[in-house]
Amino acid sequence: MNTTKQQLIAHISETAVFHGDFTLTSGKKASYYIDLRKVSLDYRVAPLIGQVMVDLISEIPDVYAVGGLTMGADPIAAAVLHQGVALGKGYHAFVVRKEPKDHGRGRQVEGPELEGKRVVVLEDTSTTGGSPLAAIEALKKVGAEVVGVAVVVDRNTGAKEIIEAAGYPYYYAIGLSDLGLPQ
Repeated sequence: MNTTKQQLIAHISETAVFHGDFTLTSGKKASYYIDLRKVSLDYRVAPLIGQVMVDLISEIPDVYAVGGLTMGADPIAAAVLHQGVALGKGYHAFVVRKEPKDHGRGRQVEGPELEGKRVVVLEDTSTTGGSPLAAIEALKKVGAEVVGVAVVVDRNTGAKEIIEAAGYPYYYAIGLSDLGLPQ
């Protein structure tokens, strides 16, 4: 495992993992919660996330842009955009709103025009796969070609299987075992 990924795992373990009684998006109960916004919005950690995610998606050919459903995917997309440039990649970023705007241009997908472009949907942590699937539906409406879903931390709660059953490759950078958490 490379040093950047090890540093990211250490930051997540120390700052973004909370122990207690939590209810997940799925409605299931959990003894820990991973709040990646605690690190994805941290100036020290965002570059690490960007580097790890650029490495994760670097083998997917001809990716034009990355992004996902607001709020969780936004800082991940920004980190990939910035670190991509630093690493010689040219990824654009986009944001998918939960609903189309009711004013202005009425857009649900913000950023560059994506019609006919290959995109990767990003997610900070994935539990049910619902957020990436919602983003994919909006992206299909604008004619984007979704070539994968890439997640920083996979909770091993079925999102991978749901995304793959919908026909999309699923990639994740960090698993629960990397964080020393029960599976």
